[in-house]
Amino acid sequence: MHDINSHDADLRKLGKRPVSIAFGLERIGLIAVKAPVVSCLILLALVIAAIFGIQRIKIDDSLSQLFRSNSKEYRQYEEVTKRFPSSEFDVLVVVEGKTLLERQNLEKVRDLVTDLQLVDGVRGLISLFSARQAPAPGKLPAALFPSELPEGAAYDSFIQTVKSNEIIRGKLLSDDGTLALIVLSLDPAVVSNNKLTKAVGDIRKIMNDDLADSNLTKQLSGVPVMQLEIRNAVERDGLIYNVAGILAGCLIAIIFFRKVSFMIVAAFPPLLAILLALGALGWAGFSLNMFLNVMTPLIMVISFSDSMQLTFAARDRLIAGEDKYSAFKNAVLVVGPACVLTHATAGISFLALQFSDSDLIRAFGEAGLAATAIALVAVLSLVPVFGVLLVRNEKAFSAKFQAADSGVTALRAFCYWIAVRMVGRPGLFSLISVILVGGLAVVYANLEPRYRLADQVPDKEQAVAASGRLDAKLTGANPIDVLIEFPKGQDLYSPETLATIADVHSLVEKSAGVGNVWSLETLRRWLAEKAGSNDVATLKEYVSVIPEHLVRRFISADQMAVVVSGRVPDLDSSAILPVVDKLDGLLNEVRTKHPGYEIAVTGLSAIAARNSAGMIEKLNHGLTIEFGLVAIFIGLAFRSWVVMLACILPGIFPVVLSGFVLWLLGEGLQFASVVALTVSFGLGLSATIHFLNRLRLEDTPGTDPAIAVERATVLVGPALILTTVVLACGLVVTVFSDLPSLRLFGWLSAFAMVAALFADLFILRPTAMWLINLQQKISGSSVLAKPAE
Repeated sequence: MHDINSHDADLRKLGKRPVSIAFGLERIGLIAVKAPVVSCLILLALVIAAIFGIQRIKIDDSLSQLFRSNSKEYRQYEEVTKRFPSSEFDVLVVVEGKTLLERQNLEKVRDLVTDLQLVDGVRGLISLFSARQAPAPGKLPAALFPSELPEGAAYDSFIQTVKSNEIIRGKLLSDDGTLALIVLSLDPAVVSNNKLTKAVGDIRKIMNDDLADSNLTKQLSGVPVMQLEIRNAVERDGLIYNVAGILAGCLIAIIFFRKVSFMIVAAFPPLLAILLALGALGWAGFSLNMFLNVMTPLIMVISFSDSMQLTFAARDRLIAGEDKYSAFKNAVLVVGPACVLTHATAGISFLALQFSDSDLIRAFGEAGLAATAIALVAVLSLVPVFGVLLVRNEKAFSAKFQAADSGVTALRAFCYWIAVRMVGRPGLFSLISVILVGGLAVVYANLEPRYRLADQVPDKEQAVAASGRLDAKLTGANPIDVLIEFPKGQDLYSPETLATIADVHSLVEKSAGVGNVWSLETLRRWLAEKAGSNDVATLKEYVSVIPEHLVRRFISADQMAVVVSGRVPDLDSSAILPVVDKLDGLLNEVRTKHPGYEIAVTGLSAIAARNSAGMIEKLNHGLTIEFGLVAIFIGLAFRSWVVMLACILPGIFPVVLSGFVLWLLGEGLQFASVVALTVSFGLGLSATIHFLNRLRLEDTPGTDPAIAVERATVLVGPALILTTVVLACGLVVTVFSDLPSLRLFGWLSAFAMVAALFADLFILRPTAMWLINLQQKISGSSVLAKPAE
């Protein structure tokens, strides 16, 4: 193996190179090391400020947050949530059992309904006990359930009446009478703050107390319950898995460096970068959401890779006999340009997100760009500061590790073994790489977007199980609405309006995949059948005696708009979208028949079905375009077409290989998987840039290109391998999370990182070697960039 400790030549090599690939920005890292103690005091003040900033971060766990935009569809959805009690604030109580309608159990369920109305934060409640009898002429309609339930044969007859009631059958009571749905409408102020925990806790306690010894199962679902379960899971998992990742990183660093001081130098700057970045985001008013939750691993991936490369470079110089100030200063000058470039490419990726239609994704891009800049300054500054403060007795350190450095020596021997074989037949290995990446890319290109609400919710909690029971018994738990707005000159009870509502209601209930349809038409039909009355006066009278909170669910306060509301199962958006599109198409007939009436399909299910696929495709297309843009950017920074072409295949490989694995598992592209692939792309680029930066120093005039590739591999390979192992171990523990999306993000990111390591060792080396040889044939020079004049 070639001598790896000739680092005194690095700066002479830099002098023969053109200006820094980072245009001198790496020298930011030399400012803090001039006064390390003062720098630490400033760091302490910034950490304290960051801690207060983190406490300012609010959690935005609204399930519609992902689709928030200025689109017409989302504005309509917002209009519906403002004018009607939104289903986003509904807690669904699901009570099930074969003995549900036995007299004793029915009394307990009625007691439960009574007690639930008293829970602080409940605005209203709908249950089978809300139903009323058909009104007698000139009299107000009486409640369907009498205050004292009948007994014996009269009770059996009464139950048959209940099961056949059009108002509740298939909506609040399953056809077989074994499942009852109770809908609690919560105050929006309760859902948006910490009072939600208490409100849901009170509901659970009442439910368990009132239905004790009833042999009935009771579960909670609905968007507020899902939000609470997501919030709890994110907080729990974030603590557990971040600590596990940190411990794994520290343990591996100690094993290989065999000194606590170097573990701190390598591992603490990325961790402090995360703390400072999150603190800055808190002060800037960002909210914690499903995307910003992955900001921690994103910063860790980019920063830890650079931190390890800087630490390894400084460590090698210390072993070679340099003093600690020179070692860390020169490490910044040699490795720092690559660190700047890796963060710059990550910044480009985040900038590209600004072209998304989603407010959430644009905010994620802004936060990522800010965090990347903070992480760059933190890593470049803190690695040398910690190094000069913590490293003691350089001469003893050099003597000790010159004699025995088994862990790192073994890694370097492994890297040298690979490099020798890769540069032996670069043309063959490059051709194999092109064929392999091309074949995987074809499979990746055919992956379909996937989005399912249940995948965003802990699947080991009640909400998903309860939604599954509603899917099975009442056609679904997810709402889909049709908004009808009246033209001027028409009111709620005008014949044209009632005819429009009737036509829309009929189309919705006939649509395959939609059930549990409610509207003013439901009430009008029931009155016509049971009371034999079809006149508007009776309908008005009945509406006037229905509780206000119930009326507001389908009639706006100004009585100039109504909704026809249905439910759909919690299926993949690819299955819901055809239902939404078909329904919207059928409604064109009603729009033509009743001109002037604004009719739109909306609701969380419709918004998710329409927007999720498009947003995932745009994120994926953005990632694909980034491959080319980043390659051009890196080529311009290095001023070399060889570098530009060399970084394409290793950058693409981990992404397309991960997509191939998703295809084998029958999965599609989800939001979590696209973000995971972005993470792996960032790590792959980081490894590529560090290798090419080192190769740039080694590939001097008169040097055999094969030897240059081998030396560059030996020098940067160990840090790359350790970085991959640490990050993969930290992420793979998320497979134990209750959140399906976090599990997917964790294992896919870990797999993609290993794939990026494979690409760097087995694809980048031969490809770079072959391109250097090609350049030599074309221009007569094998050097990656021309020497400075």
